[in-house]
Amino acid sequence: MENLSSKARQIEFHPLKLTKKQQLTKTIYALEFEIPSNLKPKYTFKAGQYVTLQFYWDGEWVQKDFSMTSAPFEKKISLGIKVNSDRSPVNSLIQNVEVGAEVSVSTPRGRFTLVSKPHEFRTIVGFAGGIGITPILSHFKNILFTEPRTRLFLFYGNKTFTDVAFRKELDELKSQYEDRLEIYHFYSREKVGNGIYEGRLDEKKVALIINQFLLLDDTDEESTIWDAVDEVLICGKGEMIKSLANACYKHGIPKKNIHFELFEEFNEDIYPVEKEFPLQKDIAVDFKLLGQNHHTTLANNKMRLLQQLLIQKFPVPYSCKSGICGSCECILEEGEVELLENEYLTDKEAAAGKILACMSVVLSKKIKVNFDLV
Repeated sequence: MENLSSKARQIEFHPLKLTKKQQLTKTIYALEFEIPSNLKPKYTFKAGQYVTLQFYWDGEWVQKDFSMTSAPFEKKISLGIKVNSDRSPVNSLIQNVEVGAEVSVSTPRGRFTLVSKPHEFRTIVGFAGGIGITPILSHFKNILFTEPRTRLFLFYGNKTFTDVAFRKELDELKSQYEDRLEIYHFYSREKVGNGIYEGRLDEKKVALIINQFLLLDDTDEESTIWDAVDEVLICGKGEMIKSLANACYKHGIPKKNIHFELFEEFNEDIYPVEKEFPLQKDIAVDFKLLGQNHHTTLANNKMRLLQQLLIQKFPVPYSCKSGICGSCECILEEGEVELLENEYLTDKEAAAGKILACMSVVLSKKIKVNFDLV
């Protein structure tokens, strides 16, 4: 994950020492931080989570989120960071921070996680695009280490061979766990002599992957490997996630078993909205944000709550707008909304009144929400 968004909730930061900085590709770097013994309880994390780095750039403090590549058993914070522009705050951080320096690093958070099942036989498939390999790598290292009965398949897309981040680490994992891990690389701008490995990871590619790589299952002659898939992990850009998630769903994987992490703002629904809602007009909205109470009126409920508040220039926190990141999480104190697909809230949180503004269709004439959760 990498994003830059306003936050309605406080984030806890601590200075951590940078112990490693390595350039992996033309635009991707690996950073590694030491966790001092007195902070280890605060930096206990789950595979797939992320941290926020806080640093000074162009006269102001900047916060950027980055997924960890380290697994919990490694007892360190390792990040994969992509520099998109020479004039970006991230590039300034990379160029100016040296090994031995301290960087302000948040405590880990995020819900791109899986429940560990070390005693079960599982099949897990991962799709990654570019820098989207970072949380997938954390997951795969952790699963291979803690679940001896689980087999994993990774399908990793990049532009060219030289754009592949963490290739050495992936090759070492493949060598160490060759009986349980298979890795396939795909290139959108490089010819490799076999058409199946050329082009983007998308819905059409999923069908080919199922038929070419996940067909015969040595453990069960009456089914395919795809039939045995328990969980799917997807991380990358929004269009890739949307295409792959829908392809997996159409090929029989339940939505609750398809998990994704977004690396940029994405304004579309991941899955098609199949339900129509009764029209409401002139909706009164009261909400609390950053300690202040606000009141506004929505013309109707044809758009989600978050989008309408942003159009009216309210500084509501958001990142993905697709029900994945949880940045727009709030509490519904009055009124009724319909919460569409989301990859963030648990059933318990939803039952307690929490909603995601980006996924909320207002169904009542008046609602009251609170974005200040702490």
